[in-house]
Amino acid sequence: MRYPLEHSHAFDADSHSAEKRTFYALLLTVVVMVIEITAGSIYGSMALLADGWHMSTHAAAFCITLFAYYYAKKNADNRRFSFGTGKVSVLGGYTSAVALGIVALIMFVESIHRLLHPEKIQFNEAILVAVVGLVVNVLSICLLHDHHSHDHDHDHDHDHDHDHDHDHDHHHHKQDYNLRAAYIHVLADALTSILAIIALTFGKYYGWNWLDALMGIVGGFVICNWTLSLMKQTSPILLDENISEVYRQQVVSVLSPYAQVKDLHIWKISSDRYSAAITLLSTTSKSVQEYKQLLSNFDEISHLTVEVHYE
Repeated sequence: MRYPLEHSHAFDADSHSAEKRTFYALLLTVVVMVIEITAGSIYGSMALLADGWHMSTHAAAFCITLFAYYYAKKNADNRRFSFGTGKVSVLGGYTSAVALGIVALIMFVESIHRLLHPEKIQFNEAILVAVVGLVVNVLSICLLHDHHSHDHDHDHDHDHDHDHDHDHDHHHHKQDYNLRAAYIHVLADALTSILAIIALTFGKYYGWNWLDALMGIVGGFVICNWTLSLMKQTSPILLDENISEVYRQQVVSVLSPYAQVKDLHIWKISSDRYSAAITLLSTTSKSVQEYKQLLSNFDEISHLTVEVHYE
């Protein structure tokens, strides 16, 4: 067998623009976070404090995102990583989810405390700051909104019965969990800001001060929902979960007329790239290259390893 000395798995080479947008969003978030937490403490608004705390998780998430971009870029060609650093953004998204879960728990506890022990709220000042926070959230949403595709075109050929192939002639929708985490964070924060404005307005005009604490609880539920959603998306990738059984059976059906599939593994090596390792017991004289050609239409598989045994 012969293998190349240099083998690139730099799947995140187009992340520079997303990295810049995340940095600008971080600057905006930090400024408003400080204003909201300070104002919420001074004016006694739980909804405003909840919004500020929520923003603090976004700031932490943005820092995680920026570090993930930096680390992935720095180690893109590091041979210690068998399939490159494609999972770094996935790990960043998962870490952000854990941070969100912790803050949601804090929000629940504090909101329930405020519901049982109400405090005086200075509504005009609190509403003004909440509106400013919402405006900044909308600006951050505009900065982070991104839909892009990512495609590669490279292929490696080797001799004998054990071969690797990279075929990226197809267009894949790239799921950047770093950018997605940051984007959904500010969406959730915008919702929390809206809840704060609603609660403070009703409290001012109708005396429903309890609604402020209730909105803090609702904001906590929103964060918990996002936490679970993000963890469900990222954890299967980190745990090398197999691709769907339907997809696996499609692969088997293409190969079965010519070989018995003795072993089949298809798992994600980045947010949008799959690797496959297939062991075949051939009932024909087809070569490894011919078996690879049979699978060429399975464009979700970007790294293919085929091992063939002959009867």
